[in-house]
Amino acid sequence: MGETDPDSHPLGDAATAAFDAPAPEASHDEDDRLTPGFVDAVIERVEAGDVEGARALVDPLHPADIADLFELAPSTARRALAEAMADRLDGEVLAEMNDWVRDELIGELNANQVAELAGQLDTDDAVAIIADMEEDDQRAVLRALDPDDRAAIEEALSYPEESAGRLMQRELIAVPEHWTVGQIIQYLRDNPDLATDFWEIFVVDHAHHPIGTCKLSWVLRTPRDIAISDVMQREQTLIPVDMDQEEVALRFQKYALISAAVVDPAGRLVGVITVDDIVHIIQEEASEDILRMSGAGDGDINEPVVDSYKSRVRWLLANLLTALVASSVIALFEGTIARMVALATLMPIVAGVGGNAGTQTMAVAVRAIATNQLTQSNTLRTIVREIRVALLNGATVAAVIGVGVTIVFHNPTLGMVIAAAMMTNIFIAGLAGVLLPVTLDRFGADPAVASSVFVTMTTDSMGFLAFLGLATLSGLTG
Repeated sequence: MGETDPDSHPLGDAATAAFDAPAPEASHDEDDRLTPGFVDAVIERVEAGDVEGARALVDPLHPADIADLFELAPSTARRALAEAMADRLDGEVLAEMNDWVRDELIGELNANQVAELAGQLDTDDAVAIIADMEEDDQRAVLRALDPDDRAAIEEALSYPEESAGRLMQRELIAVPEHWTVGQIIQYLRDNPDLATDFWEIFVVDHAHHPIGTCKLSWVLRTPRDIAISDVMQREQTLIPVDMDQEEVALRFQKYALISAAVVDPAGRLVGVITVDDIVHIIQEEASEDILRMSGAGDGDINEPVVDSYKSRVRWLLANLLTALVASSVIALFEGTIARMVALATLMPIVAGVGGNAGTQTMAVAVRAIATNQLTQSNTLRTIVREIRVALLNGATVAAVIGVGVTIVFHNPTLGMVIAAAMMTNIFIAGLAGVLLPVTLDRFGADPAVASSVFVTMTTDSMGFLAFLGLATLSGLTG
């Protein structure tokens, strides 16, 4: 055997280079999120002019991950990233992208480019992109679209925002009721322009009214000579085109739907909504209610600072006004507080615990309204239930705070006063927490938007009034 160079690698120079090269950064962590190191690596390659290297990292990613990449990248780097990934920045990626980031990128494209991207998407996704554009830009994009796409998108834009008409897809499979299974299979094979992703076939009458549905599995397992009307399911959930998307989501959840037909006021089939769209709606509506209750606006970390400021400051000003109401109650008992400083120490406890109790009840009521659990038929029963919960909570907390104050301040009267005030405020908090959302909902207002402000004002004001009023009446400061 020949001598081996001690400095050489037994597998050769190529292997040496492979062993010496740094290991590639993992793209995903254990929670299937893009890692900071991977995002930084892509951006560094783009900024260094190594477009091919950046593309090599991005190419294996799913469109949803590419959308995440743009969202995680600093806003200053997104334009260069978009230019480098132009061939991957297609309609699928835009459909998965955060609205604010997508609008930022769309703003860099001309009307023809936006029209090309919109043409790659299902109608509902294309509408979501075009609907957020300025009116002049919107018209320019519509003019650049194919006539069929333009007509479908213009029709969708004519429906109210967050309605089934905006959410539905026009691409569906509808067949006449007199066809056989064999005719349907042949029709699907002979028409390459039909929808490619669908779970069921809609059966319509001569006026294009949906009269039944047939799952693909039934079509595949049924003899070809059987009429579709003999195997279709006649019971189906029809979605009115003007139905609010939140109500649509509730129907999908209640009836465990995969897809559902959308009908116009005349009952004609005009579109279909699928469960993948509903998943996004459920997430959006749940997040929207939580953010509205806190007055945080859209609550999106990609939202411009000025927009976040505008949406949040008005609620802070509203809270300021409600706080002034509570402070005016305190001012009525200024003399009482001056004679016993311990009252000033304890009264925030009464208001704070009452506020938390009201928030708990309000959250339960708002959720029940949003999910249709709380309706006119069970409103009274729900109010009674929340009053019972409030009484139990109030009695427990009142007993604890009463005993604690008695021991700490060596004053049984003060302990009884704060216990009675706590019991009163938690009862009022429970009552306000359920009555205010129900009342707002009855008058057509969104209970998630305004309830928190009024509940906070009620619990603060009544907490101070109950505690300081009882202290005055008891002669505690006399």
